[in-house]
Amino acid sequence: RQGRVSLAVAESTRSGKLVAEFTDVSRSWDGVPAVAGLTLAIMRGDKIGIIGPNGAGKSTLIRLLLGEIEPDAGEVKRGTRLEVAYFDQFRVALDDCATLVDTISPGSEWVEIGAPGSVVRKHVMTYLADFLFPPERAQAKVGALSGGERNRLLLARLFARPANLLVLDEPTNDLDIDTLELLESLLQDYAGTVILVSHDRAFLDNVVTQVLAFEGDGRWTENPGGYGEWQAVLGRRAAAATAAASPSGAAGRADEAPAMATVPVAAPKRAKLSFKEARELASLPEKINALEAEQSALASRLAGSEIYANAKEDVAPALARAEAIEAELLAALDRWETLELMRG
Repeated sequence: RQGRVSLAVAESTRSGKLVAEFTDVSRSWDGVPAVAGLTLAIMRGDKIGIIGPNGAGKSTLIRLLLGEIEPDAGEVKRGTRLEVAYFDQFRVALDDCATLVDTISPGSEWVEIGAPGSVVRKHVMTYLADFLFPPERAQAKVGALSGGERNRLLLARLFARPANLLVLDEPTNDLDIDTLELLESLLQDYAGTVILVSHDRAFLDNVVTQVLAFEGDGRWTENPGGYGEWQAVLGRRAAAATAAASPSGAAGRADEAPAMATVPVAAPKRAKLSFKEARELASLPEKINALEAEQSALASRLAGSEIYANAKEDVAPALARAEAIEAELLAALDRWETLELMRG
């Protein structure tokens, strides 16, 4: 059925001003640090994106925040009046044997959404229709849904619960474009606090107000802005490190030989691209376009139901390839920027 998803979130009463505070928190697994010496304050209304490779410790951060695990060292203080809605990456909240109606509103025909004072009461059939589930599918079993439909159902279930803290672990996986755009709009307007784990750079840039980025060995750094701002910070760091490591020239010898300071010193010439590097630079735009086209086609395939119904064996390789494309795109874009700077 063609249509657009209509999303709204049931907001509970406001939480306290402080949502959570990490003070020199560390947590390891089998001797490998996932979090090391993290100090962080999460305030009401913050929208924080957690970025890092798989296995870096993003889920550990969330579990520490939610109180599911305790730190090995340091302290985690959680705020008052917290009502948490948690979108689980592994979809463990869905019962394959339950119907869609029972999943959204067990024991009731009505769903209440909206902030206190402006609550809207919807029939569960209407609410499911908002998420593109027609009435004839309301009694279908969850186990019969495609990956994209399961995601929509979990979002519908999540947003039907009163909450002032949304924890979203990879919510964009398998979402169709309409659902993705409206989820993005919803989170932008959401008055509560959002903790978002995602590999989707554009989604992070459009939603979050700051990022918590993995830097290796359990170290996490907070930075204002989205993914793009964080990449800019990394670029400035790399440039500063390169400048610090380069010969200082006459300026660096000024204190040692003041008399020579008046002697003009020619600025070093910019290194030119080799023939091989120039050819590589010329080929990178085409490579980047091809990767983005493959990424778009793969996302469309994973968002549909056919692959889950007729080619389940292709799902895991497709997800793995999607992750590999993301890494290849980042590498190609970084290389393109480096060569462009070299070319001047």
